[in-house]
Amino acid sequence: MSQDYPIGTQGKPWGEAEKQEWYAQQTKQRDYENDVIRRIDHLREQFDVETYGELNYAGNSYPLFVVRSRKWRAELPTVLVTGGVHGYETSGVHGALYFLETEAVNHLARFNIIVAPCLSPWGYETINRWNPDAIDPNRSFKANSPAQECALIMTYLNQHKLAPDVHIDLHETTDTDNSEFRPAKAARDGTVNTNWNIPDGFYLVADSQRSEPDFQRAIIETVKPVTHIAPADEDGCLIGAPMVQEGVIEYDGKGLGLCMGLTDARFVTTTEVYPDSANTNPVECVDAQVAAIKGALEYAAKAL
Repeated sequence: MSQDYPIGTQGKPWGEAEKQEWYAQQTKQRDYENDVIRRIDHLREQFDVETYGELNYAGNSYPLFVVRSRKWRAELPTVLVTGGVHGYETSGVHGALYFLETEAVNHLARFNIIVAPCLSPWGYETINRWNPDAIDPNRSFKANSPAQECALIMTYLNQHKLAPDVHIDLHETTDTDNSEFRPAKAARDGTVNTNWNIPDGFYLVADSQRSEPDFQRAIIETVKPVTHIAPADEDGCLIGAPMVQEGVIEYDGKGLGLCMGLTDARFVTTTEVYPDSANTNPVECVDAQVAAIKGALEYAAKAL
């Protein structure tokens, strides 16, 4: 048994037996069709809805959807919104959907909009960071991706020659990062787990190769009236990374295989809300995601 996790042997990476043991313990806790597909269907009057692939896991089929501007105009810049790369991060999925239901129409004159609300529906249903193969999709956006969730959206964008100018990827940081997912990762990889300080509040992860600090700042300022911004810890960091400005850290998107490295968009960011905070609630977290997209588009509309 791993020191911090009930599957595997301390210091030894998982083989197929351990991955199957982990998979066997996962159970459906909510319904993708009812929670997500039904809301997508209600958007068909205003937007084009396309299926870009299907995941099949243990006899269960999960169709994957993008919702697009109906009147696509080649002369307009394009914005991509992705949610549910980590399926358990609830407000990422529901923030993407709520943006389409409320705010998106206000930007159709200035942008082509494409939204993939839930890239990892199995993870959504089982409240998981990984897919059934114990792979983290948000480390797998790379050539010959081992994660179907990544490969399918990458193929779709390439086939349709979609080159977004703006990409907002919607995420959460939760207490289960420390109680479940980081210990599981260490067990899977045969390493020692070190938990991180979970920030209390909203923050952004910018791409270190195209950080656009004014763009990130504009998003933070738009979110402030909706929910609180995470302060740095005693080391001046958020989740172990130095805070480069209020509420912003940086990762190498493409180098790490992150979803924000999916495109070459000039303006790119990853949102992070903290739903387990005593100072917020699920509705506020969704509203913060929508505010972040709004702030991103209002800034980009002036800059592009």
